[in-house]
Amino acid sequence: MIQLVRTDSNDPDFIELVRQLDAELAERDGEEHAYYAQFNTIDQIRHVVVAYEQGAPASCGAIKQFTPDTMEVKRMYTRPGSRGKGMATVVLGELEQWAARLGYTKCVLETGIRQPEAICLYEKSGYKPIPNYGQYAGVANSRCFQKILEQV
Repeated sequence: MIQLVRTDSNDPDFIELVRQLDAELAERDGEEHAYYAQFNTIDQIRHVVVAYEQGAPASCGAIKQFTPDTMEVKRMYTRPGSRGKGMATVVLGELEQWAARLGYTKCVLETGIRQPEAICLYEKSGYKPIPNYGQYAGVANSRCFQKILEQV
């Protein structure tokens, strides 16, 4: 059974999952990791979801304000032993519901071409490709997506 907890970036389980995410991304991104890492700090993120599987932290994600009507999805990660069980889909759905309840109308996100499973998750979840935004504009290895949220 999956248990979801809404928290913030001070949560020690979130911090540990992000540490594991960063280690995996450093391996996948190689020399480009430092560029991406500068945009992935977790200090002062107020909207974090941690998923627990049998009481152990297994998956996480966060949202932070991007524009007055848009949240940016950040720090999505599922531990290798918990992958393939739909946890990331559940976490992403919880983040979207939270954003909608806060009055936001859409979510945007960036992922890398070296994360094909992430791209698949976002496309399956209704995200549509958009031009790379902000610091990702012109970055060949980045892919940006957007989803219009259902209002609750």
